[in-house]
Amino acid sequence: MHTVLISWNVNGLRAILKKGFWEWFGSASPDILCLQEIKVHPELVPQELKSPEGYRVYWSAAERKGYSGVATFSRRPPSRVEYGMGIPEFDREGRILLTEYDDFMLINVYFPNGKMSQERLRYKLDFYEQCLLWLERVRKEGGKGIVLTGDVNTAHNEIDLARPKENSKVSGFLAEEREWIDRLVSHGYVDTFRYLHPDLRDAYTWWDYKTKARERNIGWRIDYFFVSDDLLPEVKRSEILLDVYGSDHCPILLEL
Repeated sequence: MHTVLISWNVNGLRAILKKGFWEWFGSASPDILCLQEIKVHPELVPQELKSPEGYRVYWSAAERKGYSGVATFSRRPPSRVEYGMGIPEFDREGRILLTEYDDFMLINVYFPNGKMSQERLRYKLDFYEQCLLWLERVRKEGGKGIVLTGDVNTAHNEIDLARPKENSKVSGFLAEEREWIDRLVSHGYVDTFRYLHPDLRDAYTWWDYKTKARERNIGWRIDYFFVSDDLLPEVKRSEILLDVYGSDHCPILLEL
């Protein structure tokens, strides 16, 4: 079944509503929209976003107010929805949402940021480990392909950020973080953007607000659409939607 998916870390859903999000959503009109870092509980969301025409909406909010959280807007009614990995330490931050369809399972994830402290870096690396174990279990039990999308908070290779050498000791480009993506790939998950654009440089999805880095395109590619290798023949397009503003991230698109 032909499906267009868009994923976007909006850095606050209520904030982006004031920056043309609703108009953009209407014109983009994806089959499925995955949002990360919504920073809001569903009961505080404007009514038009709780039930937009033609979509069902699923929310995974953090216990802490104004923090983390993901949401999936779907034209296609999923046959199953799961919230989290079943690990309270991670699930209380509202970072994972699974929706299952006839032809694939979609996993919308907002991976932790490790820049704040060594403790948060450890949390991020532990989250990575448990997520890969959980993914493999879900894939085995579900018996169908997986689309994994969201803000992974790590650039995989030097081509994926503007200044790799200067950031080699910074969380988001540490060897141990990058090695986890290597392992994800070794388990049969394919970075669709890099698969279709193996040599494309200066292609980023996040820019630092404080330094106005987007104006100079000093960025990082940390948002991804991975697919399990059995879905690779279905991948038609994987793009970065550079012309969409409103967050420190831009959206990414996958067409199956």
